[in-house]
Amino acid sequence: MFLEIITPDKKVFTGKVNVVQVPGSNGLFEILEYHAPIISTLEKGRVKIVEGNTESFYQIQGGVIEVKDNHVIILAESIIQ
Repeated sequence: MFLEIITPDKKVFTGKVNVVQVPGSNGLFEILEYHAPIISTLEKGRVKIVEGNTESFYQIQGGVIEVKDNHVIILAESIIQ
């Protein structure tokens, strides 16, 4: 599936991934390929991205996630350094 992580300042990540784990308002949840369409708010926390055998992490300040047609967009308020 294709993932984009965007902040008001810049595009932080763009690429094909296998799994995305996000801090939803009601707890952590994962998005896998061909996930049903969803829109959800995100809390402050860690976004985990799995690309093949590689995992990467981003700390977000909160935001929104949209999943549709195997395309995931995370609109993050900011990335915490």
